[in-house]
Amino acid sequence: MDPARAQALHATLERPGAPPAAGDPLPPLWHWIYFWSIAPMADLGSDGHLALGRFLPDVDLPQRMWAGSRFTFYRSPILGAPAERRSTIADVVLKEGRSGPLAFVTVQHRLSDGDGLCVEEEQDLVFRSVQKPGADPASPKPVPSDAPAWSRSVAPDPVLLFRYSALTFNGHRIHYDRDFACGTEGYPGLIVHGPLLGLLMCQLGLDENKPRRPAGYRFRLSQPIFAHQKFTVAGSPANGGRKADLWVKNEDGLLAAEGHLEYR
Repeated sequence: MDPARAQALHATLERPGAPPAAGDPLPPLWHWIYFWSIAPMADLGSDGHLALGRFLPDVDLPQRMWAGSRFTFYRSPILGAPAERRSTIADVVLKEGRSGPLAFVTVQHRLSDGDGLCVEEEQDLVFRSVQKPGADPASPKPVPSDAPAWSRSVAPDPVLLFRYSALTFNGHRIHYDRDFACGTEGYPGLIVHGPLLGLLMCQLGLDENKPRRPAGYRFRLSQPIFAHQKFTVAGSPANGGRKADLWVKNEDGLLAAEGHLEYR
């Protein structure tokens, strides 16, 4: 677990304090900048991802989205020490949605080091046909009506998206290629990474409850956020302080993501 990658993410997220070093525990969800899927260019699809049918099943639907994830944290991997991730396709479900055919793929990851299991994760991926510009978006869920206990404003720009793509070795062109994002996939701009929104929510919940550690976390994405659109990461304690409810709202005040964090 190369400390230099964690130090680069520390700088990208503008985290306070000294950057992490060898021997330090890896912060929660930072494992996404490790275990790259390194594939030759010839094995990539037109969207910049590893082509379907290599690991993910070929569902013959070109537009992919990260819908959410669930985590169980046992302990933190240690920077500078070996670790491994084993990934499995757990489920594939085909459905017909309001916008056409959909495929839901669940991927399980188990992250371990020399002392055993560290983190279990389930990722939910959604595949669909490319949406036509101007198509009606799904109705968003309402943002919690109570004033949040914690709140942070974020102003994403293409540099942030590029750096996060580079750190995660994510070639998906919707995050850095505006012509592709707008012209091919029909979005109005570059898309902020869904996992980055999930990370920022989890980070807020932990920053506001130091030195509590996470036992479990889950998040769900509902609306895309685009570069140069300010958004707010917010949250409040729940269940007597044993949990935290977290959410992201876009600049129009609509719910873009929600998360739920459990503390040890």
